[in-house]
Amino acid sequence: MDFGTAIKEVRNGKRIARSGWNGKSQYVEMARCISYKAADGSIVNCRHDEIGNKALAFVGTSGVQMGWLASQADMLAEDWEIV
Repeated sequence: MDFGTAIKEVRNGKRIARSGWNGKSQYVEMARCISYKAADGSIVNCRHDEIGNKALAFVGTSGVQMGWLASQADMLAEDWEIV
């Protein structure tokens, strides 16, 4: 599947990955209701005018990377799949 189709699947609640990725337990999913603990200890609920309270999350062997950005290779690849 191409990247455009894969992104549509993420928006529909699916997890996606590239078959060419080395770590077979790696995937991308939509994270919602994002918050973080600020330096003063308060909890901040993220909100953006354009995207609301969600972001792409890359789940890999080292943990979760919030706000994952696809590389050009990822965007041009046609080996995306639903996992």
